[in-house]
Amino acid sequence: MRDLPAYGAGVTVTRPRPVPRDLYAVAAAVLLVTAAVLVGRYVYTYDDLIVGWPPLLGRWNPHLGPGTPAAVVVAAAVVAYGPAVAARLPWRALLPAAWGTALAWTWSLALIDGWERGVAGRLTTRQEYLSVVDRWHDIPATLRDFNGHILLHSADNWPAHVAGHPPGATLTYVLLDRIGLGGGGWAGALTITVGATAGVAVLVAVRALAAERLARRAAPFLVLAPAAVWMGTSADGYFAAVAAWAVALLALAVTGRRQLWWAAGSGLLFGLTCYLSYGLTLFAVVAAAVLLLGRRGVRARPVLFVPLLAGAAVVPVAFAAAGFDWWEAYHLLVERYYEGAAGVRPYAYWVWANLACTVLITGLATVAGLRRAGGVLVRRRAEGVRADGARAEETRLAFLVAAALLALLVADLSGMSKAETERIWLPFALWLLAACAFLTRPRGWLAAQAVLALLLNHLVATGW
Repeated sequence: MRDLPAYGAGVTVTRPRPVPRDLYAVAAAVLLVTAAVLVGRYVYTYDDLIVGWPPLLGRWNPHLGPGTPAAVVVAAAVVAYGPAVAARLPWRALLPAAWGTALAWTWSLALIDGWERGVAGRLTTRQEYLSVVDRWHDIPATLRDFNGHILLHSADNWPAHVAGHPPGATLTYVLLDRIGLGGGGWAGALTITVGATAGVAVLVAVRALAAERLARRAAPFLVLAPAAVWMGTSADGYFAAVAAWAVALLALAVTGRRQLWWAAGSGLLFGLTCYLSYGLTLFAVVAAAVLLLGRRGVRARPVLFVPLLAGAAVVPVAFAAAGFDWWEAYHLLVERYYEGAAGVRPYAYWVWANLACTVLITGLATVAGLRRAGGVLVRRRAEGVRADGARAEETRLAFLVAAALLALLVADLSGMSKAETERIWLPFALWLLAACAFLTRPRGWLAAQAVLALLLNHLVATGW
């Protein structure tokens, strides 16, 4: 409280301190999650939602595990030293440091559930990719026949995750098995190791498109993301990394040297992304934002389209030559989707409960960061003139985050993401975390992120 002189009098009046707008945003997010939990538990039944602990797929199961001490230590270290280290380390040292810390955080969270349940057994369950590795003896023949096993009533239909994704996802683990690294342990290790690079890719893109200082401020939040609960070891964490590096290389192409090579590499990864998950075609929205944010001038950008499109054609042409029809598979998937759980799960609940899942994987710090990013864009529009310096850099970052949020909202409204978005939307969620660069007093926000992740991993037995 503060005392202020009353106008025209010798007495004082007591007025409440204004509540920061960030806290209003956080309160709204908490209410959203609370509503999703209560409505999911007391209005709908399990048979309606087909998740054990709505809005998350999992079950209430308080537990500790071998990863608990390590997770607490990593969290405490990042909260205490993360902002200072991110500000002072040379850039080339910051990137591997961020990757290594993200690996430590993800591994420790996964091992809270133990080696078998937390890592080795995740991708070997009945609905996962490794359950069909033995059916890929002849890869070209399997690709030609892939669409014939998507529908539920087809003979030897694929498990849910195999049918629900283009064959690039399953083929990754088939090839891993072919080189002698078979089994859930190696698959889990690959998924975590590659997935942990996604935050590094976001840092590279933010530095290229906005400013290094903003990337440094975002770094601790990308490392200590609650999303790491599902990055180890959902295959969507691997998808997130591929998509993130596609965007990062495109950012380098439109802002730096060796533009043609970066563009070709970006196109190659964008093509691969579309053959890992149908929904990640929405990363075209983020790619468009990157092209708009490029600082090389309008005349430089058309040159990039040749290597970009050539690179993007490589994976689709290879799969088409092998006999896989992406468009036919997508339409069959939509039919399969509504034959199964999606035909039961109510859109009226999931269209907003999905957003509650997003709060849980990105954390309350991201909610506050998104509010601030929105404020940056509103001020930029109100000014009506081109901003310079730091303000322009913040506008570019806010625009990039807004593009990722738009892609996520399109996915939500499509009805093709009813539930399980805590893993499905990992590729989009990582870009929302970049909005935390706008936050002041980062240690408090980082502590909130760490506490949320630790509570989720220790209280809920998640599906991934």
